Amino acid sequence: MASSIPVSASLPRLRRLPAALARPSTALAALFLAALVVTALFAPLLAPHRYDAQNPGNRLQPPSRVHPLGTDGVGRDVLSRLIYGARVSLTIAVAVEAVELLFGLTLGMLAGLRRGWLDNAVMRVTDLMFAFPDILLAILITGTLGKSLFNVFVALALVGWPAMVRLVRSRTLTLGAEEFVLSARAMGASDGRIMLRHLLPNLLGPVVVATTVGMGTIVLAEATLSFLGLGIQEPFPSWGSMINTGWQHRRSDPMLTVYPAVCLAATIMAFNFLGDGLRDWLDPRSRHA
Repeated sequence: MASSIPVSASLPRLRRLPAALARPSTALAALFLAALVVTALFAPLLAPHRYDAQNPGNRLQPPSRVHPLGTDGVGRDVLSRLIYGARVSLTIAVAVEAVELLFGLTLGMLAGLRRGWLDNAVMRVTDLMFAFPDILLAILITGTLGKSLFNVFVALALVGWPAMVRLVRSRTLTLGAEEFVLSARAMGASDGRIMLRHLLPNLLGPVVVATTVGMGTIVLAEATLSFLGLGIQEPFPSWGSMINTGWQHRRSDPMLTVYPAVCLAATIMAFNFLGDGLRDWLDPRSRHA
């Protein structure tokens, strides 16, 4: 049998989708993330003020009709900065995951399919990367390259791809022993055709779950770098930098720290809950694992 798993085999997954979304945690996570994406896309229309508009005479104001969540230490609207902060977090998460998928799928499938020297080389590089804690390596990279949005993206992409490579390689080694891959090889199929036609469709499940959960990790990593002053720089808003600046006013206005912290925690939890729901949908056996 030279073809991959037939389309009809995916029908049970489609039947399980409503049940997966019926779980309160998964449904709420999906709704929250959908609302967050809409907020990020239409930030200029939804934000009541510019994120960098300062009014020193209006600093540390309590919530009002003009400023629904009050103002920060230099008179900027907190709600507007939270909205634009969502755009920053999601942009970084999507961009970094795109790079991780590109490197992870390509190198992971090639290493697992060809093995030999290529597999050894890829695995030794990933072992070297895993020798350093991700966040410490990201701090080193951003400290060396400089503080900017692009450098945060570069740092998080460089430290994130080894985990995806290992996942894809492991699954490729398992799939490579299946009959449909062996049959394709026997019929003279090229490595590229085997990867695109046979391996990739069967890797989508674990890769989608890992990507969903990984986006929450990236959001947290970006916030950590910004909190430490190595990430997004003023006047651009980041939830991490907002927590940092709000901490300076924790006695007079503790909500300046609470607002971005709640947004950050809710986003990370939503990605994790959605990842759990997708895992149960794509592989129901994982419930009993």
